[in-house]
Amino acid sequence: MARILLACTILAPIAVAQQASFQLTGKTFTLAGIPYFAPPAPVSQFSSDAVNEIVSQLGENNTLDGLSAFSVLPSPEYEFADSHLEAALQTWRTKDDVWSEAFLNGLYIAYNGTHDWPTSLVSPETQTRYAMHFLLHSGNRSVGAALTRELPAGPYLLDLSSGSVFEVYRLYNDEQQSFLYGTIPNPSGGYTILSAKIPGAATESIGVPSRLYFTPTAEKPLAGLRFAVKDIYDVEGLRTGCGNRAYWELYPPRNQTAPAVQRLLDGGLVLVGKTKSSQFANGEVATDDWVDLHAPYNPRGDGYQDGSSSSTGSGTAEAAYPWLDYAIGSDTGGSMRGPAGVNGIFGNRPSHGAVSLDDVMPLSPPLDTAGIFARDANMWATAGHWWYQNFTSYSGFPKKLLFPVDFFGSSFLTDPPPAGTADAIFNAFITKLESFLGITRTEMNLTSLWAENPLFIAHGPLSEMLMTTYPTLITMDQTELVAEPFMADYAAVNNGRKPFIDPAPLTRWTYGWSLPSDAYAEQIANKTTFMNWFASEVVVGGDLTSCSESIFLYPQSSGYTTYRNAYTGPPSTPFGFSAGRIAVFAETPDMVVPVGEVPYNSTITGTTEYLPVTLSFIVAKDCDLVLFDLFAVLQNADIIKPVVTGSRIYDDVPVEE
Repeated sequence: MARILLACTILAPIAVAQQASFQLTGKTFTLAGIPYFAPPAPVSQFSSDAVNEIVSQLGENNTLDGLSAFSVLPSPEYEFADSHLEAALQTWRTKDDVWSEAFLNGLYIAYNGTHDWPTSLVSPETQTRYAMHFLLHSGNRSVGAALTRELPAGPYLLDLSSGSVFEVYRLYNDEQQSFLYGTIPNPSGGYTILSAKIPGAATESIGVPSRLYFTPTAEKPLAGLRFAVKDIYDVEGLRTGCGNRAYWELYPPRNQTAPAVQRLLDGGLVLVGKTKSSQFANGEVATDDWVDLHAPYNPRGDGYQDGSSSSTGSGTAEAAYPWLDYAIGSDTGGSMRGPAGVNGIFGNRPSHGAVSLDDVMPLSPPLDTAGIFARDANMWATAGHWWYQNFTSYSGFPKKLLFPVDFFGSSFLTDPPPAGTADAIFNAFITKLESFLGITRTEMNLTSLWAENPLFIAHGPLSEMLMTTYPTLITMDQTELVAEPFMADYAAVNNGRKPFIDPAPLTRWTYGWSLPSDAYAEQIANKTTFMNWFASEVVVGGDLTSCSESIFLYPQSSGYTTYRNAYTGPPSTPFGFSAGRIAVFAETPDMVVPVGEVPYNSTITGTTEYLPVTLSFIVAKDCDLVLFDLFAVLQNADIIKPVVTGSRIYDDVPVEE
């Protein structure tokens, strides 16, 4: 393969921040006003002769501290003309947020065409326009120099003293305080906490590699897309903190990565950081309950609304940062769906057992699931198809649309809901969905349907049978699997002292310790009773064309305010049954989709702001891909829309129906 290094002498130099050891810690530098980080391990090398030639061409004004930025551009062109370079650069400008024109301080063109090595690969007009000097290398004959390892397209940093070439990461500020820290891969195959910091930043800095380094393939369909992981998942080389400082400090970095995370890495996703979880994945309210960590900020509306929990960090990050493509969380009682709702993003609780939860902190194994946040339904579907690999796609969609009036409210049964309200947005969307699917909603009442079943005689109302099911399972499981081992381990190395526990998990654990030993089996039986009834009488399996006979809808978020500067009181044990508990007990998928936003008068900004309106979709167990596929085609039909980051979920879209 022929290679050409073109060192341009007309662009701006790099301003490099001083650090102790480039080889050991990496290098933070600023280029054209943008902060970057170069990891300590080089990815390729130039020979000393090549470096000497580069230095002679660059001159002192285009290097600082012996470093120079340049770009790599593989090209199949037999003759590389000015137009070819411009076309490539235009693609880069659109695709990548890391590369910029400042990386044209030098340009290395790797010729991979099918013709013989040309006498003059780069056309005279390109040479003239960019004032470039050429170093050539071709196959078995050297007329200059080449990299020791072929590199993909993108921006790089060259150490002129050694010839070492380094990848670069753009640094972003975590204004929403969603992350614990950023991450970079280490040479052993695991990850290391990012050592870089944006000068003057008050919060964590997150580094992201160039998207140009990656090319999606059938084996790696997610290559180059970035994701963050909730800090209850183990990642090799990193500590798992579960929202508790004592837990984070007590246990060493993990020596293996959770299979659920590894599956996404195998698909090409790029891990950029670990996000905050409310403590031990228990529900916590911002300001009231977050003690060990500061609660992340929900970016929607006035920016001072609660971000829900427990996957708060992942949900707020996905809603806030355009440089983040996906974020991973978990859902036991609503920890994915709550943040998806109030942050106005796509988020799911999958069918129970969809992915392995080995090496993930448990809340309650019979209820725990792993979900993924996204802002685009097509991207969400791509990730869902890759992650939930044991499910099947079907050619058709469900033929019934169940509309539970006990969860939507009676206003839908009379006059149309008032314009500008969440109910009006729900109604308008469901009407479009009916038209698209060619069906009409079936009004029903879940609690009344249960009351008509013989099971009602033996178990009473759903609200009575399932009143203590959720708190019993999560508290008895977590006290045994997490709390007691943690407290014993902590006491053993801290002279018998207890670790600090936030109010919410401590309240729940105390309840769990008060329960008799037979309470667990009783509530598992109640859960099983509900699951079997729901699968046989409400949302049943489909036929050869569709996995599920019906879709069960209910409101997820309606644009209600939950201000961070309001104190709601001490935490309580999460008793009761609600729409959000259906999928928890039935083991079905429950997927949240943004459908609009509603105005409110903010007491923070004193102006009209907007908060998301979202719907939950439930189908039969193991029919997750039916919903992923449905949302993708609904987005393609402009019935749902991708959401954007920031205070509003849509750009230039009417907010009232």
